[in-house]
Amino acid sequence: MVVSILLPRADSRSEDNKGAEHSRQSPPARGRQEHPFTQPAAAAPQLANVAASPLAPQPLCPHRRLHRAGSGSPRTPAPSRTRAPPSRAATGRGRARAPGRPVMTAEKTIPIINGKPEDALDPEASSTNLVHSNDKKVHERGHWNNKVEFVLSVAGEIIGLGNVWRFPYLCYKNGGGAFLIPYVVFFICCGIPVFFLETALGQFTSEGGITCWRKICPLFEGIGYATQVIEAHLNVYYIIILAWAIFYLFNCFTTELPWATCGHEWNTENCVEFQKLNMSNCSQISLQNATSPVMEFWERRVLAISEGIEHIGNLRWELALCLLAAWTICYFCIWKGTKSTGKVVYVTATFPYMMLLILLIRGVTLPGASEGIKFYLYPDLSRLSDPQVWVDAGTQIFFSYAICLGCLTALGSYNNYNNNCYRDCIMLCCLNSGTSFVAGFAIFSVLGFMAYEQGVPIAEVAESGPGLAFIAYPKAVTMMPLSPLWAALFFMMLIFLGLDSQFVCVESLVTAVVDMYPKIFRRGYRRELLILALSIVSYFIGLIMLTEGGMYVFQLFDSYAASGMCLLFVAIFECICIGWVYGSNRFYENIEDMIGYKPLTLIKWCWMFLTPGICAGIFIFFLVKYKPLKYNNVYTYPDWGYGIGWMMALSSMVCIPLWICIKLWKMEGTILEKFRKLIVPSPDLKMRGKLGAGAYAATVNDCDAKLKGDGNISAITEKETHF
Repeated sequence: MVVSILLPRADSRSEDNKGAEHSRQSPPARGRQEHPFTQPAAAAPQLANVAASPLAPQPLCPHRRLHRAGSGSPRTPAPSRTRAPPSRAATGRGRARAPGRPVMTAEKTIPIINGKPEDALDPEASSTNLVHSNDKKVHERGHWNNKVEFVLSVAGEIIGLGNVWRFPYLCYKNGGGAFLIPYVVFFICCGIPVFFLETALGQFTSEGGITCWRKICPLFEGIGYATQVIEAHLNVYYIIILAWAIFYLFNCFTTELPWATCGHEWNTENCVEFQKLNMSNCSQISLQNATSPVMEFWERRVLAISEGIEHIGNLRWELALCLLAAWTICYFCIWKGTKSTGKVVYVTATFPYMMLLILLIRGVTLPGASEGIKFYLYPDLSRLSDPQVWVDAGTQIFFSYAICLGCLTALGSYNNYNNNCYRDCIMLCCLNSGTSFVAGFAIFSVLGFMAYEQGVPIAEVAESGPGLAFIAYPKAVTMMPLSPLWAALFFMMLIFLGLDSQFVCVESLVTAVVDMYPKIFRRGYRRELLILALSIVSYFIGLIMLTEGGMYVFQLFDSYAASGMCLLFVAIFECICIGWVYGSNRFYENIEDMIGYKPLTLIKWCWMFLTPGICAGIFIFFLVKYKPLKYNNVYTYPDWGYGIGWMMALSSMVCIPLWICIKLWKMEGTILEKFRKLIVPSPDLKMRGKLGAGAYAATVNDCDAKLKGDGNISAITEKETHF
């Protein structure tokens, strides 16, 4: 069904009227006045051949046909038995029109699909518009086959390595159970609001991480570029962890773990196998310079770490092959878009939970596990007076919820318009935090067992980040029966946790680029080639982190390129854009149009006041308490190393103010006029649910009322058809 908005110079008569008048061959009456919208008769044969097409433009009100001025009723066409419809040759068109292709006439048409308007006035304005059926090389935008694919994809993205190796350590470090108080505060005031904002934004606009902000507010399109710069940094260095985990996994298929004992070629004379030794044996050993076999395996066998970033050293070819394997798996997980990603997440998002459950059951049954859990949860309320505790809670929320990265926007953009994203976001946020909490039991039960076996306080064995994944936990499993099995299960869990987070990050970046240039990358296999090119470039850049000095480069990426400071900066502008510039009330109406009701008012208050205020406070605290990065709290980077780190951090943050300056410089007019033009949403950004359909019906009724008057519909413009 097509509704056409008639503008001056458009043909106001239906094709069957033309055929009837032609068959009667009645000459026009003398002094006859043509309707101001009637085309010359010469144009009639050119349009006659499309009258039967279902996509041919029809009058605005189907039950009413425009007729000549002054006539009392529309002329009823008489059946014509002697004259056939004009042939294609008579139309003067030598090339047959493809079925379903929109007719190019003086009328401007708006197709109605399932009773809802689809803007066809500017087919290039949106990457979600349907392509012409005769151009088979251009693919339509994908979508999830069902809600489960979306939920598992988001769960795989947000539930990653940080849930296992960062949250439990922060909880222990910052007062145990008392740390849950600031964590819940940030969970409610920052985590859920920003998580829901980005997901709903993607679902409403059906656009990637850049074009969604272009549609909402062109002035803040730089937010999209900032998120994708952070995403590009993550794609390069996050997968390095997978390469390490794959290397460890290959070394698990032995009868004895290589990091369990000394005596290997990479071990030094200071290597000591720390078991539950009695003091008589320990008195004969100088422990001042002693190192454990698991530490030497990590630093000398895996990393072959150099003295500093100045000594970059040789490439570790074994790790390079592991990285190649990781990128190959990642590529084939997303090369078909949602068709492949939606199927892969059934395994990658659920398998880590199976492994975590197995490790949890095994951990709590070990001797000393209760002591580890006690240290994990024992509350120390005095720690709440330390500002660093609150900063750690806030940054953990931003890290673990994958907000301000564009991933949630990209994943939400593949949803159906009426999907209840509000309910999904609440459920996923609770699942994420619950997973972090349960993972703490699995980790600290094993650490408690290790402290019990060595006879040392748990504070001496607790680690965070790579130290937990590749030193503390591998050391703990060497003390268990069937240690190769438990080590293999642990590293398989790490690989699957990191894999879906990695390929969703890559998919987010690809979605942003493809949505910016849909006519270029939605043809043939260009999207697959784009993913391949991105994977190859990221692989070669990542090789620098697999050299002997690569660990120092990795720490720069982790501490600067994708730091909490960058995420907080982006979150502030996201809340300002939606809460104040676009308008929280307007966005609530958009959400109501999608899900049928408005969310809690608290979320709107968070967008406007709480979230930007809290993020700004933590951001300032970061700057005031900034301390230069040190590797293992020992190695100090050279000045040019810190310079590289700050350049990576500013590469994302500078995008927002830089884009604002560029847009203001290019726009004509006074400063106030420029701002007014640049904060107006895109005209093709419309509501497609019940509220949008109601607004469309109101406009059609208004058009019908004008037709009932004097028949002059020149006041109906394109602007009235945009919702």
